[in-house]
Amino acid sequence: MHEADRHDLIRVHGARENNLKDVSIEIPKRRLSVFTGVSGSGKSSLVFDTIAAESQRMINETYSTFVQGFLPTLGRPDVDVLEGLTTAIIVDQQRMGSDPRSTVGTATDANAMLRILFSRLGRPHVGSPQAFSFNIASISGAGAVTTTKGGQEVKERRTFSVTGGMCPRCEGRGAVTDFDLTELYDAEKSLNEGAISIPGYSMEGWFGRIFRGCGFFDPDKPIKKYTRKELNDLLYKEPTKIKIEGINLTYAGLVPNIQKSMLSKDIDALQPHIRAFVERVVTFTTCPECDGTRLSAAARSSKINGVSIADCCAMQISDLAEWVGGLDEPSVAPLLTSLRHTLESFVEIGLGYLSLDRPSGTLSGGEAQRTKMIRHLGSALTDVTYVFDEPSIGLHPHDIQRMNDLLKQLRDKGNTVLVVEHKPEMITIADHVVDLGPRAGTEGGQVMFEGTVAGLRKSGTLTGRHLDDRATLKPDVRKSDRSLSIRNATTHNLRDVSVDLPLGVLVVVTGVAGSGKSSLIHGSLAKKEGVVSVDQTPIRGSRRSSPATYTGLLEPIRKAFAKANGVKPALFSANSEGACPNCNGAGVTYIDLGVMAGVANTCEVCEGKRFDASVLDYKFGGKDISEVLAMPVAEAVTFFADGDAKTPAAHKILTHLAEVGLGYVSIGQPLTTLSGGERQRLKLATHMGDKGGVYVLDEPTTGLHLADVEQLLGLLDRLVDAGKSVIVIEHHQAVMAHADWIIDLGPGAGHDGGRIVFEGTPRDLIADRSTLTGQHLADYVKD
Repeated sequence: MHEADRHDLIRVHGARENNLKDVSIEIPKRRLSVFTGVSGSGKSSLVFDTIAAESQRMINETYSTFVQGFLPTLGRPDVDVLEGLTTAIIVDQQRMGSDPRSTVGTATDANAMLRILFSRLGRPHVGSPQAFSFNIASISGAGAVTTTKGGQEVKERRTFSVTGGMCPRCEGRGAVTDFDLTELYDAEKSLNEGAISIPGYSMEGWFGRIFRGCGFFDPDKPIKKYTRKELNDLLYKEPTKIKIEGINLTYAGLVPNIQKSMLSKDIDALQPHIRAFVERVVTFTTCPECDGTRLSAAARSSKINGVSIADCCAMQISDLAEWVGGLDEPSVAPLLTSLRHTLESFVEIGLGYLSLDRPSGTLSGGEAQRTKMIRHLGSALTDVTYVFDEPSIGLHPHDIQRMNDLLKQLRDKGNTVLVVEHKPEMITIADHVVDLGPRAGTEGGQVMFEGTVAGLRKSGTLTGRHLDDRATLKPDVRKSDRSLSIRNATTHNLRDVSVDLPLGVLVVVTGVAGSGKSSLIHGSLAKKEGVVSVDQTPIRGSRRSSPATYTGLLEPIRKAFAKANGVKPALFSANSEGACPNCNGAGVTYIDLGVMAGVANTCEVCEGKRFDASVLDYKFGGKDISEVLAMPVAEAVTFFADGDAKTPAAHKILTHLAEVGLGYVSIGQPLTTLSGGERQRLKLATHMGDKGGVYVLDEPTTGLHLADVEQLLGLLDRLVDAGKSVIVIEHHQAVMAHADWIIDLGPGAGHDGGRIVFEGTPRDLIADRSTLTGQHLADYVKD
């Protein structure tokens, strides 16, 4: 064997990132390795925060100092030795950019290839590829240019023009906005009396300074008495440079300000109170000029075989792939081959139901992850480490087989594939399995098993014992005598669907990815009164956020401490007056090393407790605030239940956290250290106290280990037994088998779906076996 071929292992020794306990493992290269274990056992800490993070950090160090200044600074993971690393490409579940101009086509380069195709073959010819881009505006200009010729300065008149494809009316957004001005201000009041009702536009801050000093209107005059010019300046004036008290500032009207600060972002990415304001004030309507295509009339007029680029982007990708396959033009043969391959990759990966004009911010986490995969399937790179975070999310059992084939395809090209996964169908294709545990949080972080799938089955670990679990059907299902009606739903691909959802029981809505489940439930039901919707949007949080701050638990705790000690509640917040003065309540101090990665050290003054020493003198129930925040949820439930520390408000929130299976999480633990599954359950816990009678859960098994699904089913039963109606959008067969009523959409995805193919009990679905779901559920359930 050649010496260079001996490096066939990735060696990790002494990994201690997050909850890992001195983990040492060897991972074979050019193989498919799956990492399993309960949610919070340390899988992501090992794969993402140690192996992938160190690989990315070392690649970043190869760039020049200038380039490194623009890259995120990554600290070295807490590990003794990492050997045999290769370039890591992370394909995670982060939602794709929420820029309203970003679409599936622009995110995957399919649009770029289509633009070149139409610039070459489209008739009439309207210009270069940028003439078909909805992100480039058409501009022209003329003027005098001074040049030097033969030592003489010569003035010449020059003209220029750029032909872009952007629709001039909607500026390439596909929708125009209309403002309800009565929601922006109270015409009876003056500005100084607080007439403006836009979030963040307070007369006490910078806006007040600008409005009072700009001189365009009188801030003491009621807005209803403004002249036409004054009102126009308040609402629509374009950004104008002004000077107030010697400071250079920019004044802009309320509408341009809102368009820049709020409407330039995807509405779902806004903070809840700002999103509510935008939905109340702004009406979005399809642009009448381009009919929502985002493109100019010239770009839409150029056609190939009677089809415009707008028609291509609106087609379902599987249909577009067929259309491109029918084109035969030798002059652009390489381009057609590349475009065909990209479009066929969409179909292969199970996303053939999307269209290229679909805004990328509307894709689910699973769809976004698979869209990112498209780029790598055709890549010429080999000997790369691909890291996947639960690629089975959002996939019906029928689609998982397809994903397995794609992962094997990446491996067979000579790449190392690392997958964090819970689904048995994906674990069984592994060449190498690493099982972490035994439990979650502080009780996890150890390697329980390393080896083959056959070895895992015999190992006796929690994953090994549950790997061949099969659900059983309930002997009796609950009956319902009332229902919630959805009538003539046509959102996205739904075909005039009408359905009655039984209330007071557990309803599961299922179907292949793209069949219309979310369109039916979120599009028709989620906004109704009394409906509590827990969707897939990720919860964001900084190092300063914790389960205590996110759930509102810290509020009753602070008040209880303040009341017991006769002081202000603000003292018991590490983000307020009680913060350690040295680290400002962060618990760590950061040393900036310029172009090198900064170093975080535990604060020497508070020893990581985050509070000022004087605050820790105040006790409640015999403990100080730092000791209370360090408690796991299970311990805190008992602590606040009775005795001196009895606090009903805190106990209620903690009970919800324990019920969703987060008993092991410390209540003051930073949100950044929680796994995806833990964050999803934290979100569910915050909604459990809501007053609604109907709960809509979108794939609650996301990030859950096989052993945890049982606990989730118990929680769903408790919600139903408490008089709630629970509607679950789910692919997991154990949840389907546990349902009282199943609604199956399909039969396929996109325009092949959008219909209800079955309604009834799980037992009837298995007996029927006419749908894909019925066939897979029948194979899964014990006889």
